[in-house]
Amino acid sequence: MANGRDIDNHILIAPGSKAPLKGRDPGDDTLFPNRETAEASTAGDAKAIDALQDRLWAERKRALLVVLQGIDTSGKDGTVRGVFNACGPLGVSVTSFGRPSEEELAHDYLWRVHAAAPKKGMIGVFNRSYYEDVLVVKVRKLAPADVVDRRYEQINAFERHLAENGVVLLKFMLHISKDEQRERLQERLDDPAKHWKFNPSDLEDRALWADYHEAYQTMLERCSTAHAPWRVVPADKKWRRNAIIASVVRRTLEDMAPAYPKPDWKPSDFTIA
Repeated sequence: MANGRDIDNHILIAPGSKAPLKGRDPGDDTLFPNRETAEASTAGDAKAIDALQDRLWAERKRALLVVLQGIDTSGKDGTVRGVFNACGPLGVSVTSFGRPSEEELAHDYLWRVHAAAPKKGMIGVFNRSYYEDVLVVKVRKLAPADVVDRRYEQINAFERHLAENGVVLLKFMLHISKDEQRERLQERLDDPAKHWKFNPSDLEDRALWADYHEAYQTMLERCSTAHAPWRVVPADKKWRRNAIIASVVRRTLEDMAPAYPKPDWKPSDFTIA
């Protein structure tokens, strides 16, 4: 079983790295090669995350923001279920960023994001994120190229602002292969219970696979920073993806070392009648 440091050595994108996706295998089995071991690790980490989150909520001095970004079917929903399923709803918030509303479009693109940032004591999970504004917006040409180009530094500044105000950021790109996406999309067509997950526009995005790959490449190169580095997770196997992310989240919370606050009274001073 890989430990947290070994995992980061394998998936962390060093700030300023060039070609961070080149040679990265979405099916890489270096980490957690065994499914049974991976699932046991995830279960143990999920339980530990719940206990650490309870301390974080009680302490209410800092927050953790987990950003999940990936192409369609990469497993963002599955990651939320697999990694945070043991946590109670009190201190975990999940925000899914879809197409912006008219009200949101009337503001700058980060307006709705800042409003969803986790407050002190919370773990916030972004299922997709503000990075859509340099991914789908770029690939689909929904904004001028110069406007998109300015957003990389704007995002870096936004994340720096969060980090300097008590929010620890974990950013995961869920990296799947085109073959694996085909299988997952076909499963949505074949299983009536999953028809609701299928969106015809997913096929339009699939046809733009190379363009999205290039957009992700640029995103990783320009937005992996010391205060908010990217991690690229091999995600062709759902159980390996969950094990990797759960391990990193757990270790990050352990490094944050949240503690229950000490009361300004003594238990011995009170008697319950």
